[in-house]
Amino acid sequence: MQHGSLPPAPTPSAADPATGTPAAPAAKAPAEKAQQSLYGGVTSRRVTVRDLAGAKRRGERWPMLTAYDAPTAAIFDEAGIPVLLVGDSAGNCHLGYENTVPVTMDEMVMMSASVVRGTKRALIVADLPFGSYQESPQQALHNAVRLMKEAGVGAVKLEGGERSAAATELMVQAGVPVMAHLGLTPQSVHAFGGYPVQGRGDEAAHQLLRDAKTAEAAGAFALVLEAVPAELAAQVTASLHIPTVGIGAGAGCDAQVLVWTDMAGLTGGRVPSFVKQYADLRSTLGDAARAFSADVIGAAFPAEEHTFH
Repeated sequence: MQHGSLPPAPTPSAADPATGTPAAPAAKAPAEKAQQSLYGGVTSRRVTVRDLAGAKRRGERWPMLTAYDAPTAAIFDEAGIPVLLVGDSAGNCHLGYENTVPVTMDEMVMMSASVVRGTKRALIVADLPFGSYQESPQQALHNAVRLMKEAGVGAVKLEGGERSAAATELMVQAGVPVMAHLGLTPQSVHAFGGYPVQGRGDEAAHQLLRDAKTAEAAGAFALVLEAVPAELAAQVTASLHIPTVGIGAGAGCDAQVLVWTDMAGLTGGRVPSFVKQYADLRSTLGDAARAFSADVIGAAFPAEEHTFH
């Protein structure tokens, strides 16, 4: 899979007539820099996998967030987030399931279509949920095509390296951009017996590195590394030509992703230790609900300005 051509060679600068030496190249205009940059640039179209490949070559780091509905996705799109993941993490934080396993294809199509409709710029990546690709590569392609045709996403994500290589290769050959996911793969929660850190120990580290290179060879355009020791994630990142997206994998990855309800403090109870909360929306919404209730009980709402005559 081609992930974007190399940038053109620079045009030789004109020689200084006084010295005969080449003049310094002209600085890029701010608009050109902004257009090239992944975060805050690419404003006239959607971000593509070629843009992510270019960011990898430039060493540019970029953010990714999950999104499951149009209003939230629109906020993140307007904030400049270049890639939004419609994750099956919706099972835990949006649909009320205990884990990601129960999430269905119909639910993923519905949520993905909503996120696409709410955005104009971000590349929208949708998860293939548990049971939608494990049966065969043909099953994976069928369901990936559903997400692209019915929801309008720009790419799909699936878990696994070597075990998903055939499915990845078939989808890529058919024109479906594929993001891989290694390390802690939440769809395997029952096999793992929980959510332990992955890749510890020489054998596990070597297997993860093999999986990463296999996913790249199969045509994946990017790779999520979840709950992986930082040193191993940095090694994987340095060994690949495609960008890595870390979540609990240290600062050595090319990009970072968080589940938005964790990031914004909407999740109740304990959140993973690798999460940084940037807001406290749970308290904000609770306070708003209590204030509304008090106004209704005390007959302060609706007031005259909220009333029709």
